[in-house]
Amino acid sequence: MLELYQFELSQYSEKVRLILDYKQLEYRKIEVTPGVGQIELMQKCGSRQVPVLKDGSTYVADSTEIALYLERKYPERPIIPTDSLAKGQCLLMEEWADVSIGLNGRKAFIGAVNQNQNFRTSLLPDNTPDLVKTAVGAIPGELLEALGTGVGYGGDAVKEAKKSLTQDLEALCLILQNQPYLTGDTPTLADLTVAGLSILLKCPVGSYLDIPDPLKGKGIPGLADNISFEPFFAWRDRLYEDFRKGSSTPTTSGNASAPTSISID
Repeated sequence: MLELYQFELSQYSEKVRLILDYKQLEYRKIEVTPGVGQIELMQKCGSRQVPVLKDGSTYVADSTEIALYLERKYPERPIIPTDSLAKGQCLLMEEWADVSIGLNGRKAFIGAVNQNQNFRTSLLPDNTPDLVKTAVGAIPGELLEALGTGVGYGGDAVKEAKKSLTQDLEALCLILQNQPYLTGDTPTLADLTVAGLSILLKCPVGSYLDIPDPLKGKGIPGLADNISFEPFFAWRDRLYEDFRKGSSTPTTSGNASAPTSISID
C-alpha cells in the first residue's frame, strides 16, 4: 500500500490526498511529528518536508513531483490533459496555485490565528482542558504578530497575502461561472491543486480531515465568510463530495493529537 508522510493540516498534504482519492488509490497516512519526525524522514528519503510519498522502495518528495509520479505510475483516471493547450493551462495553474494560494493562504491563516481568539482555540484538540484553551486564547494578538514579523508573518505580510487571495478568489469565481472545472469539462491537476490548497482559507465540512470539529466549515475572516466567494467554496465542496474520501484511512502517528503546525510544505 502507498504511504503518505504528512501533516494533517498541511494544505500541500491535502493536495496529494485529494489526488490519491481522485485516482482511487489506497494509501496509509503517516503523521510526521514536527522536529524529531522530520529528522527521521530526512534519514529515510533526504527530505524533511512533507508531503512525501512512499511507493514500495521509492520515496517521492514535493506535492508537484508526487502528482507527476502518480500520473506516470498510475495513469488510470488521468489528471493531466493530453491536449497541448489544456495541458499548458493545467500545469500553469497548478504552479500558480502552489505559490499564490499555498503560500499566501498560510500567511493569512497564521494572521487569523494571531488576531482571532476563537479561531485560535478552535485549532486545539477536542479533549484540550478548558484551562489550556483559556490560556491559549488569552495570549495577546499583538505579541503573536510581533513574533511573526521576524519570520515573515507580520501584519503587513498578512495584509498583502489577504489582498492577493481576494484577487485570486475573484478570478476563480469568474472562471467557474460558465464551466464545471478550471480548464474545461473534466477535473485536472489544476482543480485538485486549487481545491486542496484552499483548506486553510475555509476548512470543508465533513469527515475529510482529522481536525477538531469547531474548525470544520470555518476559515479566514474576510475570505471564508465573504458572500462574493461563495460560488468558489460551493464548487470546492462539490468536488470534495464527488471525489474526496472520508478520513477513515488508517493513520500512523507518533503523536496522539494531530499537529497544528503548518510551517512545512
